[in-house]
Amino acid sequence: MSARRPRGYRYGAWRGGPDPLAPPYDLGNAVDEIGDSVLAGSGVQEALRELLRRGAEGRRGLDELRRSVRDRLRKARSAGRVDGTLQEVRELLDRALDAERRELFPDPDDTARLAEAELDALPEDTSGAVRALKDWSWRSAEARQAYEQIQDLLRREVLDSSFASMKQALQNATEGDLQAVKDMVADLSRLVDAHNRGEDTDQQFADFMAQHGQFFPDHPQTVEELIDSLARRAAAQERMMAGLSPEQRAELADLMAQTMEDMGLASEMAHLSDALRQARPDLPWGQRGQVPDGEQPLGMGDATSAVAELADLEALSNQLSQGYAGASLADVDEELLERALGRSAADDLAALRQLERELERQGYLNRSGGTLELSPKAVRRLGATALRRVFAQLDATGRGEHDVADAGAAGELTGSSREWRFGDEQPLDVVRTVKNAVLRTAGAPRTDGRVRIAVEDFEVVETERRTGAAVALLVDLSYSMALRGTWGAAKSTAMALHSLVTTRFPQDAIEIIGFSSTAQVLRPETLAELSVDTLQGTNLQHGLMLARRFLARHRDAEPVVLVVTDGEPTAHLEDDGTPFFCWPPMPETIARTVAEVERVARSGATVNVFALDPDPGLVHFVHDLTQRAGGRVFQPDTERLGEYVVADYLRTRRGRRSR
Repeated sequence: MSARRPRGYRYGAWRGGPDPLAPPYDLGNAVDEIGDSVLAGSGVQEALRELLRRGAEGRRGLDELRRSVRDRLRKARSAGRVDGTLQEVRELLDRALDAERRELFPDPDDTARLAEAELDALPEDTSGAVRALKDWSWRSAEARQAYEQIQDLLRREVLDSSFASMKQALQNATEGDLQAVKDMVADLSRLVDAHNRGEDTDQQFADFMAQHGQFFPDHPQTVEELIDSLARRAAAQERMMAGLSPEQRAELADLMAQTMEDMGLASEMAHLSDALRQARPDLPWGQRGQVPDGEQPLGMGDATSAVAELADLEALSNQLSQGYAGASLADVDEELLERALGRSAADDLAALRQLERELERQGYLNRSGGTLELSPKAVRRLGATALRRVFAQLDATGRGEHDVADAGAAGELTGSSREWRFGDEQPLDVVRTVKNAVLRTAGAPRTDGRVRIAVEDFEVVETERRTGAAVALLVDLSYSMALRGTWGAAKSTAMALHSLVTTRFPQDAIEIIGFSSTAQVLRPETLAELSVDTLQGTNLQHGLMLARRFLARHRDAEPVVLVVTDGEPTAHLEDDGTPFFCWPPMPETIARTVAEVERVARSGATVNVFALDPDPGLVHFVHDLTQRAGGRVFQPDTERLGEYVVADYLRTRRGRRSR
């Protein structure tokens, strides 16, 4: 028995869909841009819409694409005039009449004079004159040829306005060619009727295209594509007619009716028009739209194509504007965009759609009840980005970042131990950790004699006290913060400090408190999308009360209170808990606020204030306040607020460790 040959393998490009080893779509910059807008006061949906308008990752946004479409729209408007066919028919008619009169003039016979009189009595309107000359016995060969050109022109233009590129197909058409058109229209009417009845028309469509496909150079692949193309052109034909003056419209409509009657297509084309309306009732049938207004006259077919292009560009511009209720990128017709601006524009749109999908798929945005919200993952990203920017400012000023250098020196040992928890700075209890690992694996066979330690085995030694801090950051939510343009900086600062404390100093505790007419504790997820309070009042007293309760829950930590505000207190809580507002501030409001500051100071905390307004009243008040609490006053520029707050927190930690 021969030995089996080893199985061979062939390697090639992956063809099973998206590359499974491709790096994930990088959304960092997009999330940061959305976050900046949200922190500045925009809603998440609005921030995402602004990002899509601007574009990202080197791709054009919706605004730039729309500008390109509007430029194309302006050029399309100057394509020509829509009365070209009517003008050409008039010129041919004048040529035919002049040639016929020249032929009749030398003839002394009375029949020639009678013919001249009949020509002089022709209707003044072009369509009426053409109809009256239908059975005329032409004496002039030149005149007969001009009139036949009118008939040929009308046949080609009328059909070209309903079926694109028909003008070329019917040039110098024979009776057989015209019969082929009649057969096509009849079969097309039956196909559209069957589709409207909901019948399965796949085979009927295939048979139709096999027999009449030469009349449809765009090669539709389905009956829906065929009907959509024809219906759009029929609607554009109506808009083209609506763009004419009433006199022109009446004349051209009469010429079209004459032509259809002569070709035996009047009833079939009327039926087809009704069927197309039934198939696509959503199109703007009968509505007056934009028409070209250039100088070059256009035939009916070209005018219909120009009007259809204008309608498509106008619809595309509206889709790209996203300025209507329920708008989404899915509304933008990618095929229409590619036809108008090229493949690169369609690629830009696809990139924007991917960006929007990935923001939800990768968990940065959550959709709830039809609205978008920042996810906790996105909020963490915003905090980290805000912190990174703060440290970039600190590095630029030479102050640098500060971290815990003596992690583990957490206090006096108590002789006991406990399980390790994330963020612990206490030293490991090595003996108990190894013992836990041995006991956990006692029943498992050991092949190499090693003891493997798992996370749950670790224990740390207990200490009498920790070196953690309890940080209460009080942020003014009053409407004046928005009016002065400081609200975005305050939110960004709060998120940066929260990110710093939770990620780099996990042994510290932080609580963000917003205050306006009343105060409230804010979660980072809430803070990111929070708007300023339209209610009047700066109730610092209530904010300090909440801060004092927070510090009381962390008695073993060093208390830190930071206040960001742009105005002196104008509200306080009455004895029954109801808020009271008055401007200018009442002495009672100041007294209650100062009393609360002194209670905070008695808990061992210092109160540092970041005053965002140089108003002398505010500056005087906060200086008095910080003197009572042993704190300091900072008056930073708005763009440097984060730098000041974070640096002060780090300075406070250094000072605490040096004691």
